[in-house]
Amino acid sequence: MPTVEQELVAAIRNIPDYPKPGIIFRDITTMLGNPRAFRRAVDELVHPYAGIGIAKVAGIEARGFILGGAMAHQLSTGFVPIRKKGKLPHETVRIAYSLEYGVDEMEMHKDAITPGEKVILVDDLIATGGTAEAAVKLLRQMGADIVAACFVIDLPEIGGRKKLEALGVEVRTLVAFDGH
Repeated sequence: MPTVEQELVAAIRNIPDYPKPGIIFRDITTMLGNPRAFRRAVDELVHPYAGIGIAKVAGIEARGFILGGAMAHQLSTGFVPIRKKGKLPHETVRIAYSLEYGVDEMEMHKDAITPGEKVILVDDLIATGGTAEAAVKLLRQMGADIVAACFVIDLPEIGGRKKLEALGVEVRTLVAFDGH
């Protein structure tokens, strides 16, 4: 039986030169379409946090919604969507963050987190860490106790994990790929 890492690496599609030449895009949609790999990924992300009183799982748009919804279900918690500006229908709080070429904003509902709630942040991949760092700051602005940030994939050479750890956030990843 393959290890979790072997199974996930085999289930993740690599797309060369996307979105630009020299980049290998790590596509988890093939993993999501593989019932066994998807289940193993969610189980591995959830396992260390079962039974410790997690109140919410916060997922970053869009793949973080898929993983986060499954994790919230397994942990019997609520789910909090963190979305791009203008996508949520109720009163929101937002944060601006830097992109490679500019600035973007993300937001969440103002009433999504009660101060002191234990929260897990989730997305598919950690690369530069800019989006995840902004999400951590947004959640903390609302009083969340961030227990961990979870990702299927880490691109360690790019340094995003270190940014989150510098903020005092535990980072959990399942596989790492060299390069970009």
